[in-house]
Amino acid sequence: MKQLFIAVLLGITSLAQAQKIKVLNSITNEPIVGASLKKGDKTISISNERGEFQVKEKGEFTVTVLGFKAAKTTGETSPIFLEESTQTLESVVVTASRQAATRAETPVAIHKIGSALIQDTKALQLTEIINKVPGVVMLDYRNEQHGMGIRQPFGTSAYFLYMEDGLSLRPLGVFNHNALIESNLQGLNSVEVIKGPASSLYGPEAVGGAINLITKTAPGIPTAQVGLQVDEWGYNRVQFTAGAQIGKKWSIMTGGYVARQKGSWASNSDFDKSSINVRLDYQLTSKTKLWGSFAYNDYFSQTGGNIDSTGYYSRSYKSPADFTYRSSFSSRSRLTLEHKWSDNANSSLTAFYRDNALGQNPSYSISWTSPALTASGQVNENSFKSFGLMGQHSQNFEFLNSKLVAGFLLDRSPNDYWAYKINLAATLRPDKKSVEKFTITQVLPSTFLGNYSAVIWNKAAYAQFDLHPVEKLRLSLGGRFDQMSFDYTNFIDNSTGTKSYEQFSPKLGVTYEASSALGFYGNFSKGFSPPALSAVFRARPAAQAAATGEKFYLSINPAVFSNYEVGGWASLWKNKVFFDYTFYRLEGNNELLGIRQPDNTTDYQSAGKTLHEGIEYQITIRPNDSWNFRFGGTNAKHTFVDFVLSTRASDALKNVNGKEMPQAPNFIANSEVTYKYKGARIALEWQKIGPWFQDQVNKVSFEGVSVFNLRMGYNYKAYQFFTNILNLGDALYATTATRGNNATDKSTYTPAAPRTVVAGVQIDVFQLFKK
Repeated sequence: MKQLFIAVLLGITSLAQAQKIKVLNSITNEPIVGASLKKGDKTISISNERGEFQVKEKGEFTVTVLGFKAAKTTGETSPIFLEESTQTLESVVVTASRQAATRAETPVAIHKIGSALIQDTKALQLTEIINKVPGVVMLDYRNEQHGMGIRQPFGTSAYFLYMEDGLSLRPLGVFNHNALIESNLQGLNSVEVIKGPASSLYGPEAVGGAINLITKTAPGIPTAQVGLQVDEWGYNRVQFTAGAQIGKKWSIMTGGYVARQKGSWASNSDFDKSSINVRLDYQLTSKTKLWGSFAYNDYFSQTGGNIDSTGYYSRSYKSPADFTYRSSFSSRSRLTLEHKWSDNANSSLTAFYRDNALGQNPSYSISWTSPALTASGQVNENSFKSFGLMGQHSQNFEFLNSKLVAGFLLDRSPNDYWAYKINLAATLRPDKKSVEKFTITQVLPSTFLGNYSAVIWNKAAYAQFDLHPVEKLRLSLGGRFDQMSFDYTNFIDNSTGTKSYEQFSPKLGVTYEASSALGFYGNFSKGFSPPALSAVFRARPAAQAAATGEKFYLSINPAVFSNYEVGGWASLWKNKVFFDYTFYRLEGNNELLGIRQPDNTTDYQSAGKTLHEGIEYQITIRPNDSWNFRFGGTNAKHTFVDFVLSTRASDALKNVNGKEMPQAPNFIANSEVTYKYKGARIALEWQKIGPWFQDQVNKVSFEGVSVFNLRMGYNYKAYQFFTNILNLGDALYATTATRGNNATDKSTYTPAAPRTVVAGVQIDVFQLFKK
């Protein structure tokens, strides 16, 4: 008994002598997992899930981890805050394999926007962040509404996938180009953009690219911040983040904001949004973690839509429709169990639920033909509820230092959609070629343009095998099989049935690391996108319905894309200069087209072929800790290869083969120079979009965009003061400019904001009360 008492006493003494040191992200205060604490060349400890080292020795240590700058410590001060390393090949990304990896290990064009850049940008909306990625244009349609362009003409294309922590925001078949209004900028840790098809891992719609929003986890120390942002055009936003580790097992993180726009520079553009994210973690054992998250977004916005040239060039910005709107409600819940079987094996299982409703009276649905005094529009709503499971396992092998990642997805999403007609009166401008104002004359809630209910099943299995046949060479082989099916009832004709789409998407990638500072990669991948259900159940013109025997578009095929790319990177002069580039060729087949028929009606067909070719590049120069310069751009060409416009004998123009696609500029660039000194920072950003054709026949072009943004900030104790001056030169420009192919058609524009001064303050609540 005495010996047992002595053993326990010695154990307690040993534990008391062991020192705990925390290592945290200097921007977010999040714990850094897997960091190494070294004494000389010897690793003393590895940080656990709470960012903690157990240290018994004394002396000077070095803390190192991928993606962060190394730091020295004596262990007497805790926590240790590490700064992100923004321009080395050791930057950690997760999108390419759904697991953490270095940039040098990923044979794809991938770009990470870290927490430091998000913190400095102080963005009002995601467009200000995403547009910093070379080769990407995220269009600002005002009030967080947006379009996208990644290796595609920019606009409302369905060829992009939006995710949150690796899980898509929406189920397959219910794409909406505005889906990112259902996200919370205040809850983000980082954003990753993968360019080119990612269907081999993430499935359909990841064709032009995929965007993964990575949310914040709980900080290693109690943290609470509140802030306010306002601009001169009636925008106000109150925001907050808070989190802490609770006891030895629990941790919590939450963040959100309430925003309101009233009386802006453009008419019919008021909006309100409430957004919040909550995450709760529970460490079951040292190897098993359970975490759950909840996201809530409630959004309403008036939608002024496009304006004609008179309103655009006179800067009157008065919408011809003062009744259009967009209303969005979304909530997402997930529960994830993660288990580490060993240093070489990890598994995760996620159960998720989505509840979403998007209702609108869209300005883009207004149909008017010059010089008519009447027009029509619609009111619609698309809603779904999702229940699903997602699982993944990764296993490392000694054989060729290889790794296997395999997973599955099962998603059941009941989906309801209805749209009814409204009749409008059109007040014309004096030239009778454009409309000054639309007015609702008749609402027809029983005249349905679409009305269906469907149960969508998304089933998928994927695998990726990475191996190192020789020391500097890595191969990556991947593939995914998807089946999308739906049981439907179409209330327009009371028909019922089942429809399914199946596709296997392969990927082959290779990286060659010539040295620690120089590397090359190449890949071949396929992507596909089945048509959205709202397109499938669009009513066919009577003549085509009689000829085909189908009243709707159940026979249309998925669009399929083949992607070929090669690229490389170089880190020079001790990481003071970093350069990366990509050459790509993306071939599209079976794109959904509206083709004019002999009877002058328009029929949708999966018939188009397109070609997208270009080079993307970025150079970053950081001579010291004060200065940072980056320039990113793309030179590209987007071409119709086989694109039939009409099968009508009397039409002179039957195809646009060989023409450039509209809204597809040949040059895009984003450049920024930043200077930091102690608590102050100033950054000047230049956004350039070259000219683009407005029409498919390449007769009318738009001059493009050149705009400067100035961002300034100062940190003083618990306070962050900042000012952003967007469109510094008050340039007149549009985010979209489009036009029909007929000589009598007129251009329409989505005007961008004039010079806008945004001011804000953010307060660190815990630091405020420190003595």
